[in-house]
Amino acid sequence: MKKLFSVSTLTLASALVLAACGSSEETPESSESAAGGLQDGTYTLVENNLDENGWKTDFSITVEGGEITESNYENVNEAGAKKSEDEAYQERMAEVVGIGPVEYFPQLNEQLVETQDPAEVEVVTGATHSSESFKEYAQQLIDAAEEGNTDTIEIDN
Repeated sequence: MKKLFSVSTLTLASALVLAACGSSEETPESSESAAGGLQDGTYTLVENNLDENGWKTDFSITVEGGEITESNYENVNEAGAKKSEDEAYQERMAEVVGIGPVEYFPQLNEQLVETQDPAEVEVVTGATHSSESFKEYAQQLIDAAEEGNTDTIEIDN
């Protein structure tokens, strides 16, 4: 009985050692990321219509070496002026919610480049709607980059 127990223990220990030293290849599930397989290029998304405040989204990402290297999320008005450069809008929004586009646009853009995954981008407090739109649109741009489709994505908002 002692001999059988020793052999069983030795067999189990050997199996554990072999399992630990086994293949170091990642499974497809563990190696996939939101930015996996991105094709180099610039991918653009635009909203076709102005919102109730007179703004629409203009968003592009640049992919180099299969990774997002640049993210440019902005809102523009009919004349093409950027929301982040509208001092009056910035002041009004910051007064009401404590943050404006001067702060949250760069935060969102930086998070996407850092994480490479829209699902990992944290919602910016005070800019929830813009954060959610950013994440949704970023995913659409990543989908286009996976296909290598550089046609502008037009959103009929």
